[in-house]
Amino acid sequence: MPLDLRTAHRVSPQECGGTTEAPNRRGPGRVARGTILAAATLTIMAPAIIAPSLPAMEQVFADQPGVSLLVRLAMTITSLTVAFSAPLSGLAADRVGRRPLLLSSLVLYAVSGTAGYFLTDLWMLLSSRALLGIAVGGVMTAVNATITDWFDGPERASFLGLQQVFASLSGVLFLPLAGVLATIGWRVPFWLYSLAAVVALVAAFAVRDRPPVASAPVDGSGRTVTGSVLGIYALALVATMVFYMAPTQVPFLLARQGIGPVLIGVIVASSTLASTIGGFAFPALRRRLRSAAITVVCIALLGAGWLLAGGTGTVPGTAAGLLVGGLGVGFAIPNLTLRLSELALPAWRGRIFSGLVAAIFLGQFLSPLVVQPVVQAFGVGDSFTWAGIAMLAGAAVAAVGARKHNPVKERTLP
Repeated sequence: MPLDLRTAHRVSPQECGGTTEAPNRRGPGRVARGTILAAATLTIMAPAIIAPSLPAMEQVFADQPGVSLLVRLAMTITSLTVAFSAPLSGLAADRVGRRPLLLSSLVLYAVSGTAGYFLTDLWMLLSSRALLGIAVGGVMTAVNATITDWFDGPERASFLGLQQVFASLSGVLFLPLAGVLATIGWRVPFWLYSLAAVVALVAAFAVRDRPPVASAPVDGSGRTVTGSVLGIYALALVATMVFYMAPTQVPFLLARQGIGPVLIGVIVASSTLASTIGGFAFPALRRRLRSAAITVVCIALLGAGWLLAGGTGTVPGTAAGLLVGGLGVGFAIPNLTLRLSELALPAWRGRIFSGLVAAIFLGQFLSPLVVQPVVQAFGVGDSFTWAGIAMLAGAAVAAVGARKHNPVKERTLP
């Protein structure tokens, strides 16, 4: 049965498969919460873990036609398969359960991720990266749906912010570590994906599906609610496409300046360090600003950061720009996830969140394809400058639109 958002505001939680939260409902234990947060670290930055290895990989497979694009696709094809498989993951989360999806996806993540260490054929390597994308989409969909089932109100906002912190920490920790491992050999960073096996083992004992918290969707006509959901998907797609210029373009820019893989990993990780800060600050920001206002702030920060990175043309300027842009993304992800949780009925959360996952990773895949012609025409630095200008212009338009229109009432978090 297709999703009918036109009746979302009239259907009770019991009719859609949700349950009313009991007054003394016990929350998940610390181990369960910690396991979900550990799983979150395996999602957003999973394709980028091999970023410090890309220049060396390009040299190894130099005899392959179109190697420059193929090597970049070794990272971004993961995002493409996430985008295409996420809807099926969302259906599985709603029909089979969050826990089975999480466990099976973690196992596939470990197997397909570490396969890159052993494969010597570039096309086989690309195939393993495609399977990794299916796993990432399943993990991310299961994590989002589980968090929304477990929590509501301010507690949901706080945990979503914490999820963003851990997802960003993966970049802060894994990218520099991948840079260090890449100095040993460009294949060695693939072993980082084996951490998913440990998380799967703990999740098998600690994580259980729970009756979802039945929060009522916001009021509004079906057309308005549907438009809001699609608008969130579109914003996530564009913002991710711009943000992913960091891991796909910066390594090549810095390598031409004689910067080694360790420092490349550290500089690229600076954007995720700022995302960590944004995740910590998000609950307080959400208490003070509406979702639309936070959206404007996110777009403006990303634009200002990329303008700074492109305009300075220096290593410190690039790092500073990535910090500013990363802060905007640190606010954006939990803000969009929280907004969707307010719109989605419990029985449809997996499928609704899978659309967000698909949009984010489709943006990752499209990023090098869309940006590459600009890079070839103007250079990497100027491509950041133009992207920054475009995002700042978008923030100005969004600010004007937020003042003129308020089509859907938002639940204000106390």
